[in-house]
Amino acid sequence: MAAVRLPSLRKNFSWVFAGNLVYAATQWGMLTALAKLGTPQMVGQFGLGLAITAPIILFANLNLVAVQSTDARRRYVFGDYAALRLLTTTLALGVICAVALLGDYGPGTALVVALIGVAKAVESLSDVTYGLYMQRERMEFIARSMILRGLLSLLALALGVYLTGSVAWGVVGMCVVWLAVFLLHDALNVGRVLDEPQDRARPLFRPAVLASLAWLALPLGLVMTLVTLNSSIPRYFIQGYFGEAELGLFTAMSYIIVAGATFVNALGQAASPRLSRLYADGDLGAFRRLLAKACGLGAAIGAAGILAAIVAGPEILTVLYSDEYAARSEVFVILMVAAAFGYVASFLGYGMTAARYFRAQIPLFVGTVASVALACWLLVPGGGLAGAATALIVGGVVQIAGSLVALAHAMRSPGAGELGKEVDSP
Repeated sequence: MAAVRLPSLRKNFSWVFAGNLVYAATQWGMLTALAKLGTPQMVGQFGLGLAITAPIILFANLNLVAVQSTDARRRYVFGDYAALRLLTTTLALGVICAVALLGDYGPGTALVVALIGVAKAVESLSDVTYGLYMQRERMEFIARSMILRGLLSLLALALGVYLTGSVAWGVVGMCVVWLAVFLLHDALNVGRVLDEPQDRARPLFRPAVLASLAWLALPLGLVMTLVTLNSSIPRYFIQGYFGEAELGLFTAMSYIIVAGATFVNALGQAASPRLSRLYADGDLGAFRRLLAKACGLGAAIGAAGILAAIVAGPEILTVLYSDEYAARSEVFVILMVAAAFGYVASFLGYGMTAARYFRAQIPLFVGTVASVALACWLLVPGGGLAGAATALIVGGVVQIAGSLVALAHAMRSPGAGELGKEVDSP
């Protein structure tokens, strides 16, 4: 049987970059629409909803997309990943609704939180198909899905807010269009890339296999929860000390970081399967060179962002949002410095995951989250938004230092990352 020719890394990167670029621009556009059509309080409601739901959803996701895409030996089939995702997403949605109902929020804010939870649950279903597409290096399906979801969700949210003056109705529209894209694009294309028996495209509820997969992925679920807490903790402090209006200002400015993260994530996602194979094959020199190039690009993107914020920060914020945001441009500069550290740390994280260093990431990110929380506790009450942004810099420095230690161990002890015996899928 002839070997399957894989798309080039450049082609995969181009697809993922295009998808991430459009998606990031439209998500950014949603915050711009809220800022232009509504108030900082409305942006704050939306930002709080994201900050509350993200840790819960990301823990439930168990970062299966990373486990799938780096499963070079294909120990599990797609049906295993799909079944586990359905179970964990259902549980996560229940937790989010409970938090929204029992939390100390107003009725409007609680409704927005619950609805964003529904939207994120639908997004999780698309995400599990992305893991399959990444594993088979069919990035065009991911790109098309992200473009559709991004454009349609921007239109739905903006139209809902414009017609009703309510964030909640805008999020309802977002839920509807994301579900449509999952059903009519993501799920339909799974069969086109599978080379396994077609019945394995459906969820396979096999307790022993699901338990093994969940145990393997659990460290990454914890890591992703801790990663999102890094960005969410400053928002919790801002909301607690200064309210939703200040949170809205911080959320909008911090989302500009996504512009650079678009490139970082596109390259990281495109390179992950290749990094995984290089490490699995023992080609540590090529693994190290590819990862070093990626980190260098991350640092360059971060430097460009810092320069732009220093030279034209107020103008950028005025064009994107309003004069009210431009008046806080000093916070924007600090956020861009935090972004530079974050981009490099992200690439190092892709390297650890490619080396299957899952459990080693838990103490790393526990330390990172603890450092961000401590910095927020010390800096936010007196420093406000600038203190929160500075706390993100502290977290980035800690994350990079710990990642380098873990990767140094991976280079010295190849194969040490996968702890515990995995149950292979029959």
